[in-house]
Amino acid sequence: MSSGITMEQLQKRVDDYIGKFEEGYFPPFELLARLTEELGELSREVQHAYGHKKKKTTEAKYSIEEELGDFFFMLVCFANAEGIQLDQALLKVIDKFETRDKDRWTRKDEMK
Repeated sequence: MSSGITMEQLQKRVDDYIGKFEEGYFPPFELLARLTEELGELSREVQHAYGHKKKKTTEAKYSIEEELGDFFFMLVCFANAEGIQLDQALLKVIDKFETRDKDRWTRKDEMK
């Protein structure tokens, strides 16, 4: 299911939301700390879903999707605060993988 929304539109929506508050974006180190916190929560959900340590019955029910969304929200906040367009940053990385790392792994068509 596609929402049809672009990365630029997502970043603007987050920026519009944050812009409603006097505090605005947090300073870079606090944004990084919050991003790290969200990554920890995502890691915990992955551990509960796929690892040996399962949730206690008293623990809140969250999902990998929800935690990934929280992490992505903080990532967008960090990018916005730094003036980084995430779509452009991602395209640069994809290009790097498609050029520099193109022969790093075994291609599926080579396994036959």
